[in-house]
Amino acid sequence: MASDLHTASPSELKQRLEVERRGEPFFVYRDGDGTQCIFALEGGARLTVGRRPENDLALSFDANVSGVHGAFERAGGEWTIVDDGLSRNGSYLNGERIFGHRRLRDGDLLRLGATVLVYRAPGQDPYPTAVLDAAGTAPSLSATQRHVLVALCRPCKGAVGPSAPASNREIAAEVYLSVEAVKAHLRALFSKFSIPDLPHNRKRLRLVAEAFSTGAISPREL
Repeated sequence: MASDLHTASPSELKQRLEVERRGEPFFVYRDGDGTQCIFALEGGARLTVGRRPENDLALSFDANVSGVHGAFERAGGEWTIVDDGLSRNGSYLNGERIFGHRRLRDGDLLRLGATVLVYRAPGQDPYPTAVLDAAGTAPSLSATQRHVLVALCRPCKGAVGPSAPASNREIAAEVYLSVEAVKAHLRALFSKFSIPDLPHNRKRLRLVAEAFSTGAISPREL
């Protein structure tokens, strides 16, 4: 329902802008309660991430994140995500599972467990992303659109191994609609979340990332 949606409040938008003005790269994500969190990449050349509180970035609210999941390393002025097999559920960059080191670029979507983090690097040339647009809010959804979106996101909660969004047939079976009706609702959702024109699979993954990062869908609902 619309009352369950978390939107970016003026104070949250102000917080993002204040961090951007510092000029240092950072991550924006939402915890299990949908609260916006910002993690600045500063204070060292290697920062760990995981569920344990001893990590530099502790995602203790997400049971799908490993105790020590991975690390962020600075190399030649650029930050990378490192997953050398420590994590059980893996790390995914823009929908692709990571093995070893991968360079981060402004606007990248990083999924660890059920948590989606958006990487921002002020001053770095970004590629198109609608996750942190000027509005920064989750759009209003009808009850049916919300059911379709939850069904789409359900497989991406953080199961072991690669997980793709639900297929149109799987969504149709869950929400008791025809496949054609599901396609129509997905087209409406692509428009509402300002998803750019991408290949089919990338487009669906981007919609899932948008749903999590804007707080339209909470991992607890899955």
